[in-house]
Amino acid sequence: MVVILLSLKENDLHIGFILIINVRKMKKITTLVLCLAAMCSTAWAGGLLHNTNQHIAFMRMMARGASHEIDAVYTNPAGLAFMDHDGWTLSLNIQSASQSRDVLTTFPLFPESDHTRLYKGKAEAPVIPSLYGAYKRGRWTFSGFFGFTGGGGKCNFDDGLPMFDAAVMAGVAAQTAPLISKFPQAAALFPEGYVDPSFYDIETAMKGRQYIYGFQLGATYKIKDWISAYAGARMNYFDGNYTGHIIASANEKLNAAVGQMLPLVQQYAPEYVPVLSGMAGEGGLAKVALDCSQTGWGVTPIIGLDLEWNGFTLASKYEFKTNLNIENDNKTFENDVPDAFREKMADYKHGVNTPNDLPAVFYAALGYEFIPDKLRATVEYHYYDDKHAEMAHDKQEALRHGTHEVLAGVEWDINKMFTVSGGYQNTDYGLSDAYQTHTSFSCDSYSIGFGGAVNLSEKVKLNVGYFWTTYKDYKRSEPENYFGTTLPGQDTYSRTNKVFGAGIDFKF
Repeated sequence: MVVILLSLKENDLHIGFILIINVRKMKKITTLVLCLAAMCSTAWAGGLLHNTNQHIAFMRMMARGASHEIDAVYTNPAGLAFMDHDGWTLSLNIQSASQSRDVLTTFPLFPESDHTRLYKGKAEAPVIPSLYGAYKRGRWTFSGFFGFTGGGGKCNFDDGLPMFDAAVMAGVAAQTAPLISKFPQAAALFPEGYVDPSFYDIETAMKGRQYIYGFQLGATYKIKDWISAYAGARMNYFDGNYTGHIIASANEKLNAAVGQMLPLVQQYAPEYVPVLSGMAGEGGLAKVALDCSQTGWGVTPIIGLDLEWNGFTLASKYEFKTNLNIENDNKTFENDVPDAFREKMADYKHGVNTPNDLPAVFYAALGYEFIPDKLRATVEYHYYDDKHAEMAHDKQEALRHGTHEVLAGVEWDINKMFTVSGGYQNTDYGLSDAYQTHTSFSCDSYSIGFGGAVNLSEKVKLNVGYFWTTYKDYKRSEPENYFGTTLPGQDTYSRTNKVFGAGIDFKF
């Protein structure tokens, strides 16, 4: 609750103006609506909602769509028919990812000299496991996979996000500016013509966790010696949690102004004394805590095809769209809200389902062995049909097109023991200003990976890989209405990403 005493005239017992601004309710509503968006978008390779770096072989080569090794369970399941080992093959992979997600914002009410402030976000996923298994016997291969197929791990914004600070500042300014100009006494106390941020402190912090666990099973059949097919499905389980707080407190400057007026309020408007006195403590202007969890699940049917001819591999995989709804478990829901917010809040009540579909994906790869069992290369294309995957409030319609990815990689067996490889991936999301928000933003990028493998024995292989992603900064400008504040604002979104991993493959 913000209480601003703008004018008191003692002689004629006239209380000129006492303004009460319910910033606390306004901020709680804003926080709940915005934080229930996908705060942690993907921190790894892949589309907006997919993680494709499931095996270390991908990290060190990138283009693995023509693989005939154990990682093909995910990248080219039809290619399992051409594995060089009958029996069991298992693989355990561990990756560690770190990412920064920064927002540089210019907003006219920010007190900095250039009205620009940097908000830093840190995303960490220190342990990302994935498990592969395949059993090949004759023309049949049965396979399974577990990994984190979506989500972005954990993300912290220790200093909050610009939309929250801007909402408080704009709300206070908009309510007080028209009235302060009418009262000379108030104008002397508030030289900017409104209650500016120098009168209060805002402390905000947000953190989120978002994972999609994938459990995949399927079967591959070698139709002819040169062609094979795959059919399977992946069960996806969504698990997310978002916590945060907003504390806005009057500082000494505002407390001094209130102190000057308090005796007059006690004399002429005593009913406002408890409210006015309550501003002095921590969180007197606003104090909000958020704790919201979301869960949901959906099934992805998958089909694949692999063709072999004179050292060439032509492989494809298609993942059908996954209908995925996430259900709210909101522990801090405010039922008594203004009518203007009731429609928005309806989506975020406890137990309400929000669409979060995984898009259909098409993968196609062409591989060629330049030197048999020695030197090979692959080029690959991915298309994510994001425009037809339903998101909350039809956010997908704001995208210009689905995600396009182009990959290329090369692998060289130095000898029977050592292998080295490297690769490249370029990602174009089809972003637009209307799609981007502080809690869920993406940037077009390219990634480079490299690494190697060591055959510790005929049946045990060690893989090590590293890749980093270079993002193109995305600038978003709202010349008239920055996130509903009715004031201009501009953001520059930037990201960094580094992933290291090691894994081991077993044959028996």
